[in-house]
Amino acid sequence: MDHADVVVVGAGLAGLSAAHRLTAAGVTVRVLEAAPVVGGRMSTEHLDGFHLDRGGQLLSTALPELRRIPALRDAELRAFSPGVLVHDGEQLHRTGEVGSSPHALRAGGRGAAHGPRGVGVAFTVARALASAPRPRQLDQARLSASLVRLGGSPVHRLHALPELPAADALYGRGLPTRTVRGFLRPLLAALLHDPDLATSSRVADLVLRGYARGRLCVPAGGAEALPRLLAATLPEGTVRTGVRVTDVAVNRVTTAGHGVVSCRAVLVATDARSAAALLPGLRVPAFRPVTVVHHTAPEPPLRDPSLVLDATGGGPVGYTAVMSEVDASRAPAGRALISSTVLGAPPEDTDRAVRRHLAALYGTPTDDWELLTVHHDPEAVAAMPPPHDPRRPVRLLSGLYVCGAHRDTATVQGALFSGRRAARWVLTDFGIRPGYATPSVPAAVA
Repeated sequence: MDHADVVVVGAGLAGLSAAHRLTAAGVTVRVLEAAPVVGGRMSTEHLDGFHLDRGGQLLSTALPELRRIPALRDAELRAFSPGVLVHDGEQLHRTGEVGSSPHALRAGGRGAAHGPRGVGVAFTVARALASAPRPRQLDQARLSASLVRLGGSPVHRLHALPELPAADALYGRGLPTRTVRGFLRPLLAALLHDPDLATSSRVADLVLRGYARGRLCVPAGGAEALPRLLAATLPEGTVRTGVRVTDVAVNRVTTAGHGVVSCRAVLVATDARSAAALLPGLRVPAFRPVTVVHHTAPEPPLRDPSLVLDATGGGPVGYTAVMSEVDASRAPAGRALISSTVLGAPPEDTDRAVRRHLAALYGTPTDDWELLTVHHDPEAVAAMPPPHDPRRPVRLLSGLYVCGAHRDTATVQGALFSGRRAARWVLTDFGIRPGYATPSVPAAVA
């Protein structure tokens, strides 16, 4: 481990993405990770047969990097039902369905499987839609047409629109206020992890574009599946876990207890705060907290692989799903796994407040549910208020680079894409012509 062409500090999605690009170009790489496992915030806890994500990341089958990185083309994804279920204060109704798209059911060339259909509460989605009043049916048609147009819009056209806070921009798009409040606001809050929608409208448009072009999904077996797949498909010995880097320079990294590794370049691919500790002067953004609460129940409250949103703001839960219906491998046989995400600071008695809210959303008692775990991350997502630069520099100087979602957009796509950008700069400085092109703006983020 005493030498490599490039040392990557951090084995999250950004660092592993960069390592794939570099090794594909013939560059020797060492990826050093302080934690005992790879993945960073894309990690999963294993408890009594349950696979419990520590973060509440939602993916889209239309993410460009899922197709651009060869290793991720083999990723098994589990798709949610088309659209989402929104609670309007009285009942759930399905909305936001988009017509078939080239990436709707496939990601990376493999089918995106999902769980059984059907609703296990006091109504069916089909009956709810059939009995919907005519104004709602018209709203659904206008919303679907708007999403189809957005999905087909070139990215440069979205970037040409005025940049505002997302909450302000939503009301200028020609959709009824009830559609904005009843679908777009809660959906964007879930996808951006931003309940106030203070995020740049350009980032919000890109996220909605990704939603319109594909299907919401999660990795089979847990969020950790993506980074583990990336790490497993690198050359043997590339990734070293349990190695903490204490100092970096353009030609070496110093570790705690594992000596010095010499190199031709260093790429810091950690979270923003850790990166700033290794690279003094690097700006640390503001962050948004996220809390994920996992419950188990004898029976699923909803027998449908749908994402459930609350349009009323009547409780702490931003979004929830019966994850055992979306991905059966996440729970042992005979048990239901309900995963819920709280956006913003959690309430004092998180479990009780979440249970009360879930009882209203699912329309069923939650007294017999068992709390499995609560994961709280006060710095889960970097804030992206306007003006937001989605292409912050990743090359600090020749031989020293930085990447991560905090240099791009605070999304899975942003993390993967920033690794691609950093690898391109490394190869350029090495005098190696990359075998791939890096577009000036992302095709979609989610």
